Amino acid sequence: MTLYELIAFMNAGKILVKDSEEFNLMAEYSEEAKKITARLNSGYHAPSDICKIFSELTGKEVSPTFSLFAPFNADFGKNITVGENVTINAGCKFQDQGGIVIDDGALIGHNVVLATLNHEFAPEKRGNLIPKGIHICKNVWIGSNATILAGVTVGENSIVAAGAVVTKDVPANTVVGGVPAKIIKEI
Repeated sequence: MTLYELIAFMNAGKILVKDSEEFNLMAEYSEEAKKITARLNSGYHAPSDICKIFSELTGKEVSPTFSLFAPFNADFGKNITVGENVTINAGCKFQDQGGIVIDDGALIGHNVVLATLNHEFAPEKRGNLIPKGIHICKNVWIGSNATILAGVTVGENSIVAAGAVVTKDVPANTVVGGVPAKIIKEI
């Protein structure tokens, strides 16, 4: 199985059965992501070097308008796509096996978690993983310490308040906050 076949498998939401070919290949790429993020987090890097390292992590060319403040961690790395003028602040953790797409102009606050995996409920199958993507649309602002869960789309121009836990899609042009996040107001 190739990397591209694995990404297509996960993007389709197919279950990663523990110790299967897909699961083990995902684990290999996770080890690579640990090495790359360790290098990213090991000291000062000029903005252009951060773009190069992040491009290596994702396997996709990242725009020179991309900005990231270390430390940063990704569980897989190869299923992250970022647009133009995206900023990711320090302490963010991306569990990207299910796919993370961040559109142009998005601002990601400190210590944000984007989690695209769930486990099966049955105790005997709990080691299996269920991937579902996250889409952060254009000009979204996610406040510090927010968590966005698997399968969520945060609509264009929306704001996720600091500390929110987003379990459902966020409509465009709204502010959400709380645990679980609810609409606070429209923009």
